[in-house]
Amino acid sequence: MDPGGILLLVTIEGIDGTGKSTLLAALKERLVDLNPVFTREPGATWVGESVRRAIAEQIDPITEATLFVADHAANLATVVRPALAQGKLVISDRYSDSRFAYQSVTLAGVIPDPEEWLRAMHNGWSIVPDKTILLVIPVDDALSRLAGKNGREHFERREILEKVQNRYLEFARAEPSRFVVVDAMLDKDEVTRFVADAIRQVVANGQKHIRK
Repeated sequence: MDPGGILLLVTIEGIDGTGKSTLLAALKERLVDLNPVFTREPGATWVGESVRRAIAEQIDPITEATLFVADHAANLATVVRPALAQGKLVISDRYSDSRFAYQSVTLAGVIPDPEEWLRAMHNGWSIVPDKTILLVIPVDDALSRLAGKNGREHFERREILEKVQNRYLEFARAEPSRFVVVDAMLDKDEVTRFVADAIRQVVANGQKHIRK
């Protein structure tokens, strides 16, 4: 089912270890009737491969950050904008808030006010999500979930994850109407139901707005 020609962009955010991948897989089944377009950053386009290589090689943080922005631009151009133009609901696994949270931490001390610099790079061409689902979890529990992961990334360290999650929470406090904060320690089925219902509410509100 088409959600009614509404331009809606929903993003899923959270530090590593919150269960985003599990949630996204479940949402694909639970929201199948809405026929959403799922995408992710990085990785929806070939630019994502360059980002993955930059992360693996731990190159200069400015190079890494600009590659993330390039991946965002490619995702918008090839996936997000075309889907929205067709009236599709788009759900993105990570989006610009990931950059503002993660890269503002990794760029600290490298450039002045990294978050302002990152946001300035997005101004004028990026799209602000209609709703952002923020999964929150105690950092110790996130690290426990990541313990068995092969090839841990340099982001997946306690000192970084703590700062990143604090940044996310600051964003949520600044934009309470856009963010939905979810306790990722709840049962995964409960999290899926809650998030799916929240997305359906966004769609319903959008349809109501269109009818007006």
